[in-house]
Amino acid sequence: MHRSSLMTKSKILILVILALATGFISISLGWNADQIEFSTSVPTPVLTTAMPSSPTPSADLFTPDIPLEDPALEISQPPISLTPAPSQSTLSAPAQNQPLSTAPTGWQPRETKVNIHPSNYGERFAQDVKGQRVQNDWLLVLHETAGSASSAINHFQTPHPKEEDQSSYHALILLDGTIVYLLPPEKRAFGAGNSVFVGPQGPETVQTKATLPPSVNNFAYHISLETPIDGRNNNNPSHSGYSELQYQSLNWLIGRIGIPLSRVTTHAAVDRSGSRSDPRSFDFSRLVGR
Repeated sequence: MHRSSLMTKSKILILVILALATGFISISLGWNADQIEFSTSVPTPVLTTAMPSSPTPSADLFTPDIPLEDPALEISQPPISLTPAPSQSTLSAPAQNQPLSTAPTGWQPRETKVNIHPSNYGERFAQDVKGQRVQNDWLLVLHETAGSASSAINHFQTPHPKEEDQSSYHALILLDGTIVYLLPPEKRAFGAGNSVFVGPQGPETVQTKATLPPSVNNFAYHISLETPIDGRNNNNPSHSGYSELQYQSLNWLIGRIGIPLSRVTTHAAVDRSGSRSDPRSFDFSRLVGR
């Protein structure tokens, strides 16, 4: 009788211990699961960049579905007719506030695209360094490469950790009229540091970083023309001018964008550093709608 009572008590004690142990394990597992679920939750990111508000061109206009091309390959330059152009001292930004017409009838330039290093471009900002919202209209800034197009592309594809070495355009137009797309319009190309555009609305510029001067980059689309051979790597105020094919492709591209003539300008016109004169020998009368 005594032995049986002890065995019964022992069984009860074992069952109680097992029950407590099972409960503890369940509680422990439930707490760990809660911790895992909590630690993997990620807050929704807040966007801090935006495109200029007006106009808002479609990215499809600038990034057609075309294959990437090896920029290391020199693109052949067939015989072309160079257009005489005035000297740099006679250049001035167009003042007609009318949209450019479409490109020449039947003209279809060759198009390709290359990727450039992320250190050479950035995002467009919705606010300046003072927290004020920016709503500039699109501006088109014209440049020239100064060297060959392939050397410019090589520079853009090279990482540049130093800000003073960073530069880029949205598109290049080669001597044979080929358009090379480098960046989609929603990206901010580093094409004109320390710059101001003076138009019908007064001076326009945006400072996006406290350590850098303001510029037009936040609302600009940058197009660069490949410099003819006689104008490369020198400081001459002019050269033989850009090819007929380049002007036709430029009109074709600007016509797709739809920016008015009053907002087409040059790097020389917006520069405030006193060191830029490009595009030298550009002839504004060659723009359709001039």
